[in-house]
Amino acid sequence: MAVTRRLLMAVVGLLSLLVYLAAAYVGYMLLLPVWDSRPSPLMATLVIIGTAIALGVLNYWAATAQLKRSLDAVELSRARVPEVYRRLDTLVDQMDVETPTLLLAELPVPNAFAIGGGAGAIVVDRRLFRLLSVSEFEALLAHELAHLETRDALVQTVAYSLVQTFIGLVGLVVFPIVVLTGGIARSLALLRGDPSSWSRSWLGRAQRYALQVVAGLGFAVTLLILGYSRRRELAADDRAIEITENPLGLARALAKIEQASKPDPGLLRQLYVHNEADSDLSRLLSTHPPIDERIQRLQERAQHGSSTKVSKSSGSRR
Repeated sequence: MAVTRRLLMAVVGLLSLLVYLAAAYVGYMLLLPVWDSRPSPLMATLVIIGTAIALGVLNYWAATAQLKRSLDAVELSRARVPEVYRRLDTLVDQMDVETPTLLLAELPVPNAFAIGGGAGAIVVDRRLFRLLSVSEFEALLAHELAHLETRDALVQTVAYSLVQTFIGLVGLVVFPIVVLTGGIARSLALLRGDPSSWSRSWLGRAQRYALQVVAGLGFAVTLLILGYSRRRELAADDRAIEITENPLGLARALAKIEQASKPDPGLLRQLYVHNEADSDLSRLLSTHPPIDERIQRLQERAQHGSSTKVSKSSGSRR
């Protein structure tokens, strides 16, 4: 019985090996014409990058339109909040951005975020008008205008599109090799009469390492994009206090929003300020820096500005 089973596995292993080799040969023959008619590396690179950017832009505009529809927001008129618009106009005059539309919505947490490109829009939760003072609201608007000024959301969406395209190309190159090496490893294991040994063979290990490299590459590039997103949040903070000269106003706004926020904002989580970075991994995977660190940073900027003013006034008295 054992001999029959061993012989059967050997036959299956041999047939499997022949099938994998035949598939590899057919694939090679099909790719030959494509390879012979291939464009220059420069042209291929330009086409791939251009396509990825175009898809990223289209995805960004489609996602923005879908988000606007899902928010069920209404435009906030100037007659309703004239002081807010007066301060918004003052901020716009100092920044390289068109006047955005202010949209009022019922959000899962009291917050504000910028969407769209060009003039764009700033979505605000109606609770912010009760939570924040006028100066705090102004600092928060300046932060969101800074995102519109540098088109951060569009840049990040295009970056994700480029990353997905790059990882997809790597996977496209690696996938046939992974399938072939794994198939040969399994076939040889069957021929040896030990099907489970394929993963311990050098071909099996090569397949596993190739998959790990692709996954690790995608994870590493994703971490870089998330790190860029966190830096853009800090840059928007810096731009806001550069324009308003009120770091404490923004710090107080963030603190009030964090205190009033509920733990589960749902699908819009990544658009909001939140303070859930309880571990190093969660910090790496977050689109926003920890709120406490941002507040502390703003407070330090305020202290630094105050000390600078004191030094200048002391010097003038001398």
